[in-house]
Amino acid sequence: MKKIKLALFVTGGGTNCENIIKYFQNDEEVEIPIVVSSREDAYAIVRAQNLGVKTTVITRQQLNDDPALVLSTVTGCDYIILAGFLPKVPVYLIEQYPNRIINIHPALLPKFGGKGMWGHHVHEAVKAAGETESGITIHFVNPELDEGEHIAQFSCQLSPEDTPEDIADKVHELEMAHFPQVIEKVIKG
Repeated sequence: MKKIKLALFVTGGGTNCENIIKYFQNDEEVEIPIVVSSREDAYAIVRAQNLGVKTTVITRQQLNDDPALVLSTVTGCDYIILAGFLPKVPVYLIEQYPNRIINIHPALLPKFGGKGMWGHHVHEAVKAAGETESGITIHFVNPELDEGEHIAQFSCQLSPEDTPEDIADKVHELEMAHFPQVIEKVIKG
């Protein structure tokens, strides 16, 4: 049986990356042959290497200026999973992987999405808006930032006392609990 191959794209600490690798580690149908980082110093690289997954760095500039490098890196992969990947995905990659690039966003889109809305910026905006809930949106990537078709959303309740850090913790719990399972449903049909 041909395995479903996932390329994980990362930029930062890599908790989602590690969670996904561990989730599929003993799955006979799924393989993660490569983790691609947009930064050399991303701790996600260490996490992936510690779990025996090959890693490479493709900078933001290379992502935009060297399609041949990027496409050759993901050759043979069936899906690209953005697990905390900050650069905007270029159109050539979206065209090569239509409805096969999956992203997770730390808010309930369409609220708090778009340019500059990542990580703590999202949680600070949620707090400043006085929202009573936040959550995660797992969606397909299209050429517009955070506007791809939604696959799933999960929410958590917020209290007026919650700080942006508290909101981040609650959202992170949802990411850990749901992202790998949603990926599995999408890739296995």
